[in-house]
Amino acid sequence: MTPPTLLRPVDPREVRFFSGSSNRPLARAIAEWLDIPLTPTHISRFSNDNLYVQLGGSCRGRVVFVMQSLSPPVNDHLMELLMMLDAARGAAAREVHAVIPYFSFARSDKKDAPRISITARLVADLLVTSGATHVMTMMLHSPQVHGFFSLPTDPLTARAVLANHFRNEDLEGAIVVAPDMGSAKSAARFADNLGVPVAAGNKERVADNRVVISSLVGHQVEGFRRAIIFDDEIATGSSVIELARLLQQRGISCVDVASTHGVFVKGALNRLHSESVIRNIIVTDTVERAADSAHPRLRVLSVAPVFGEAIQHNWHRQSIGTLFDYGQELEDSPAG
Repeated sequence: MTPPTLLRPVDPREVRFFSGSSNRPLARAIAEWLDIPLTPTHISRFSNDNLYVQLGGSCRGRVVFVMQSLSPPVNDHLMELLMMLDAARGAAAREVHAVIPYFSFARSDKKDAPRISITARLVADLLVTSGATHVMTMMLHSPQVHGFFSLPTDPLTARAVLANHFRNEDLEGAIVVAPDMGSAKSAARFADNLGVPVAAGNKERVADNRVVISSLVGHQVEGFRRAIIFDDEIATGSSVIELARLLQQRGISCVDVASTHGVFVKGALNRLHSESVIRNIIVTDTVERAADSAHPRLRVLSVAPVFGEAIQHNWHRQSIGTLFDYGQELEDSPAG
């Protein structure tokens, strides 16, 4: 893939693009899309287990992009990111952009128990302290997390990437269903993109890996044959499984799952595979999949073009409105 011709390419002499260890394949794909080198990052550990991070190229006076997904092991990857940002600032970078495809701490977005940290806000503050001048991420767990950042922050969307996967299919008799009301608005945008109705589950989380979905809100699913469950993230898969079972009880014979972040912990893929009603699981590459973890029902789509276009527009001081999570959908033309 090559960048749109309406904008000049990013100047590789003025830009440095680095990656931590969490998702180097996506970093390489973004760099390739931009036609710039992925400058090496040297990461190791001292004998006392402290991390050692060194950026492998000069940052002085340059615009620096540092890419790191906060995927497991989350705390190690967060520390890598903070150290890379601090190193770029200390090396006199002109701008320091933190590119975080998966911001896992977004799930800690409220104080729902006494004496706990709103960790999403804490991490947002740490990014500023470490030297970031701008943050680029994708599909935050809830919109209010955007407000935790005190520096310019662009939450991008993968809805168009996921929707393009389904556009060539026969969607007659299909309905999009969100697991809960928190993801209902995003699911509604996705359904509108596909031209199908939308419904949402009434979900109660009783534990980290256990939820109860007692009913559906919005459009009734009776009479539909196929459902597309749309969510921002699949971790243990409990929400998807609970919803898929409810939909099957309501007469749905086929369920596809579409999600931006495929984290898949605690045997989630095998648990999803055991549900006969679930046909396909579609995710993006914001979280790296191990090379030996191929799964017959799993399809991974790349968001490298979305991040590449956002970086290119940012470099040229152009709007990225059509890539924005709460804005219009990604079109064939560049962002306006």
